[in-house]
Amino acid sequence: MKSLFKLWKTVDVADHERALVFRRNRFEKVLGPGRSRIPLFGGPVRVQTHDITQGAFDEAMAKFLVKTYGDLFADHLHAYELSDHQVGLFYRDNHLVDIWPPGSFRAIWKGGDSVRVDIVDITQDYTIDKKLLGLLGRGLAIGKIRTAAYAISYNEVPDEHVGLLTVNGKLEQLLQPGCYGYWKYNRSVTVKLLDLRLHTVEVNDQEILTKDRVSLRINLTGTYRITDPQTVSLKLNDSKAFIYRGLQLHLRETVGTHTLDSLLAGKDHLNIAIATGIRDKLAQYGIEVASVGLKDIILPGDMKLILNQVVEAQKESEANLIKRREETQAMRALHNTAKMMDNNPVLLRLKELEALERVSTRIDKISVYGGLDSVLNNLVNLGSGK
Repeated sequence: MKSLFKLWKTVDVADHERALVFRRNRFEKVLGPGRSRIPLFGGPVRVQTHDITQGAFDEAMAKFLVKTYGDLFADHLHAYELSDHQVGLFYRDNHLVDIWPPGSFRAIWKGGDSVRVDIVDITQDYTIDKKLLGLLGRGLAIGKIRTAAYAISYNEVPDEHVGLLTVNGKLEQLLQPGCYGYWKYNRSVTVKLLDLRLHTVEVNDQEILTKDRVSLRINLTGTYRITDPQTVSLKLNDSKAFIYRGLQLHLRETVGTHTLDSLLAGKDHLNIAIATGIRDKLAQYGIEVASVGLKDIILPGDMKLILNQVVEAQKESEANLIKRREETQAMRALHNTAKMMDNNPVLLRLKELEALERVSTRIDKISVYGGLDSVLNNLVNLGSGK
C-alpha cells in the first residue's frame, strides 16, 4: 500500500471547480468534478485548482494555454479575443458585469453562470445605443462605475443648453438637450456645454477721464445671450472675457467723447451709444446683446463739493426768480384793484366793510362813532347817487 500511494496522486475536484494538471511544468490535462488518480511515475505533478463561479480564467498564461491546447480546453472554456476596433460587453445571467477594451483576450469558464459577450465594432460608429447608455451612465453598480468611466464619455445636456461634440480636436456635432454617450477607446471625445440663457456681465470700477478732463469711476452692466453656439466655440476661447473687454473698451471710448455735464444729463444716450457700438461686433461671433446700462457714475470728493455748490446756487437763483415773479404778479393784481375802486365808490365802501369784518373777528369789542345807522344810511346815499 505504501508503494502504491507513492505511484498515484489523488485529486478531489468540487462541482464548482476545475483542476489543471502540470507534469514537469508542462500542461497535461483538465480535470472535471470528482475524484481523479494521477500517476506519479511519469514525473513530478503540480495541480492548479480554479473556481469557475468567478467567471474568468485569470491564469497569467491563459491565452497561451488556450491557443496551444485548445482541444483540451474546448469543453471547459469560452475564449474571446477582440480586435483593436472592438469592445466587449460581458453579461452574467443577463447582467452587464464588465467592459472589455479593444485588443483584449478573455477566457470564461463553462458550467458556471449563464454568460454572454456582445461585441461592438467602434471603427466608425462610436455612439452608444440609448438603451445601453442608460445602464452604463447610471445603472452600473458602484464597483463598475470606474470601469465605465475609462470606457465611455457620458454626457447630459440640460434644457436651455447645447452640447458641442469634439472628436480628436474637430467639432463634429451640436447636441440638443438629452443624454449622450460615446466610446472613448481609440479617440479623444469631449463635450462642451454652452448655456443659451440670458447672461449678465459686470464692468465695475472703471477709472475714466471725460472730455473736460474730469476723472470718474463708472460701473456698467450688460446682458447677452448666445445665438450661434458653433461660431462661439470655433472663434472664441473665452466668450465672457471677450464680451467684458468689448464693453470696457466701448465704455472708455464713449465716456472720453462726452463732458461731465452731458454724461450727467443723459445716461440713456450713453447706454444707447455703447450698446450700438458693441452690438454689431458681437453679432459676428454669434452673440446677441440684450441690454447695456450704467449703474453708477461716482465723482471724486472735490468734484462732488463743487457740484453741490453749483446746484445750491442754481436752486437759490431759481427760488429768487420765482419770488420776484410772484411779487410782480401780486403788485399787478393790487394795481388793478386800486383802479377799480377809484372808479367805483361803492366797491371801495364794500372793501372797507370787508376789512372791518376781518378786523372784528380778531377783537372782542369795537366802537363806532356816529352810529351804525349813519354808516348804513351813508352807504345807501352813495348807492343812490344823492
